[in-house]
Formats: sequence, structure tokens, C-alpha cells
Amino acid sequence: MRRRISAVAGVAAIAALATAAGTGAGSASAAPHTTPRQSVEYFTEPGGHPHHRTVPASPTSPRQLVRPGGKALKGDGAVTSIVNNGPVGSKLDVVFIGDGYTADQQQAFHDAVRTKWAKMSAVEPYASYKGLFNVWAVDAVSQDSGVSGDPAQGVVKNTALGSAFFCDGVERLLCVDTGKVETYAAKAPAADLVVVLSNSTKYGGAGYNDVKSQVGYDGIATASSNNDKSDQVAVHETGHSLGKLADEYQYDEYGTYTGNEPWESNITKTATGAKWSRWAGQPSPDGGTVGAYEGGGYYPKGIYRPTENSIMRSLGREFNLPGREAMIAGFYRHASVIAPADGTTGNGDRVGRNTRIAVREGAPATTSLYWYVDGHEVSWARNRTAVTPRTLGVPTDGTPHWVTAWALDQNPAVRDPAVTQKMRTALRWQVSGS
Repeated sequence: MRRRISAVAGVAAIAALATAAGTGAGSASAAPHTTPRQSVEYFTEPGGHPHHRTVPASPTSPRQLVRPGGKALKGDGAVTSIVNNGPVGSKLDVVFIGDGYTADQQQAFHDAVRTKWAKMSAVEPYASYKGLFNVWAVDAVSQDSGVSGDPAQGVVKNTALGSAFFCDGVERLLCVDTGKVETYAAKAPAADLVVVLSNSTKYGGAGYNDVKSQVGYDGIATASSNNDKSDQVAVHETGHSLGKLADEYQYDEYGTYTGNEPWESNITKTATGAKWSRWAGQPSPDGGTVGAYEGGGYYPKGIYRPTENSIMRSLGREFNLPGREAMIAGFYRHASVIAPADGTTGNGDRVGRNTRIAVREGAPATTSLYWYVDGHEVSWARNRTAVTPRTLGVPTDGTPHWVTAWALDQNPAVRDPAVTQKMRTALRWQVSGS
């Protein structure tokens, strides 16, 4: 069972923000800290540009959760499957953890997970690839309902993960104890993205990055559970963690970029935008036209981005065309085009001639599915998601035969040949010929 955790977080190169003084709104001082600190990305308002800051790694709450009598609270750590699209080894697993929910409020947390995932997965390319995701809810039972700093700075709540607004003095920055998050995330069968939903209607959230060396995974996103705009924070952060995309906004005081060519796919030193030339001149879902627009990666000069204003620049926007392609590539780093749906693995399982073989497609609208017997296609079975070896014509000659399901996702949103290689999957079963 998969245990690698690669959670939601910004992975853009922003280490300089943790040490440079006066580098934009919310930037941290270069003075040394006596406690471990982490870089976070946060948003002061819906639709605004993000900011960065370094904050204490943990604890973040004014006080630690006190378990009555030292005993675990009822239901703490329970795991619920919210969306099940197949085996964890073939899907991208999203883990939501609630904070500020008491034992009697866990159903409200589960409802919030469904609402937030519905909004996140309505954004392209998530919307076209819902079938690639499993979603899990992990109950972190709190002593108090709500979170610290809501509605005012002096409010203190005793919660499982220490969620707190006014983190490091910034009202909308919603921090958590990342060590405790790791503990709860590990309870899920698998985790590729981790989102903490803090029980609040107040707008806020954060994207942690650079936490892998401290707590064992790449990062987390936090969002207020009952604010209808906070899901955009999580979507933006997945642009970093899944899409490996850079931020496309800038700080004027950064001046001109003079470093090496950035490794991220959505920023470049080249004024022609050759890195995304396959999309040049095309209308983009974020409302612009793909070209080369100066400013990005925090620098106003010397760096170019693909469009005027995508979600990697401002919340409430869409991913631009190069960003959408990068996100799909990220999906397929964790998930497969098709997955077995009948309890087999599709990895050479032995089955009988009358065994039902079924598969699930992650993107049925753009996926073509082919069935083969001993390397020869059975054309009438094309795009069927369930067959039996007998109906495919496997002979009864006493020798083993092979049935193969071969799927290809041909989404026109992907033009990079390196990515299209990841958009195909083959599953195989060995069939007795008797």
C-alpha cells in the first residue's frame, strides 16, 4: 500500500523571501530565529495577489490541545472514504483533515469536505479528470469548536491541529501545527494532496512549502471550511505541488531577474516565450492570449509568463493553457489512465474465461480504450469498460492466453510529447484456455 505523501504546497523557489528584508508585503526579516520556521504563501483577499512570510513551524496555536484525562477524544483519527474511484495505487489521493470540529461536529466536517472538493474539482482540468481522484476525510476531534483568531485576535480555541488566524500577526494567514497534520495524514490509506479545513467562515488560508525536511512530506494547504472563496487558495497551491508551476506575480522591489533559466514550465527568460511556443497565439481559458508577458516569478523585469492573469497570478482565475497542460501531467504522475474495477490488479492476474474484467477510466471523454487477445485487437469491444475473456474469443485449447486493456488519453489540452507518453496505460490478465 502506498505511503508516500506529496501534499498540497507551493514548491516555487521562494527561499530568498525567508532571508531578505523588506521584500514585499508580509516578507520576513533576515534576523535569525530561535525556533524552526517555515515559508508560507497566503492571500489577504479573494482575487488578490499572494504574499509570502516565514512562520513558526509548530506549535501555531496559543496553547496545546488538552485531552481530558489524557484519553483520546471519541472518533479521533477515524478515516472516511468520500470519493472512491479505484485502488490507491492507481489514483491521486486527496486527504482532507478537519480542525476545530468537536466529536459531535464530524458530520459537518464531512459535509464541508464534499462542498470544498466539489468546488475544487469544478475548476479545469480537475473537472475533466474527476475519475482520477480518491478523496478521504480524516477526523481530528477538537475540544473546542472553531479556531483561534476568529472573529478577533484575542479569541483562543483548543483544537487538534492548532489552527489560528493572525498567524505571525497577519490576520488572514491561517496556520496549523504541521507535525500534528502529518500524524493525521498518515492515517489515510494514501495521501498525494493534503488540505486542512479549519472550522470557520472567515476568509483565510495558507500554502506551506519547504516542510519536507521537517515533518516528512512536501507541504500542506489550509483553508477556512465555510468560506465560499477559500477553496481558491487550495487550487492555487496545487498549481505548485501538482503542476510544478511558478507564481506568475511580481514584487516591484525585486527589480530585474539575472539568474539561470527557471526550471518551471510557466516562466522563462526568453522574451519570445519559446518554452510554451506550442500554445502561442491561442486564446487561453484565463481570458488572455498565450504570448510572453513580462513579470513573474516575483520579478517585474527579465522574466516572462504565458498570459496576462492566470490563477498562478491572481485567485479566482483559470489555469492558462500551459498551466492546464502542466496540471494534467501532475495528475498522471500519481494516477493511471485506467484502473481495474473488479478486484484484480491488471498486473498479470490469472482469471477464468467467464470472469468479468472491468476497468475505470479517469477521463472518459478523451480516453480511447482497446481490448486485445494475445496481441490482436478485438475491434467490437473498443471503448467497452467490462468484458469477459469468453466473449472476447479466448479459445479453449488448454493453453494460457493474454487479455490486455490498453487505454490512451488524447486530450487536446496536452501538446507536449513528453506528457502524452504518460497518458497511456496497459493492464493484462492471464486466461486459462480450458
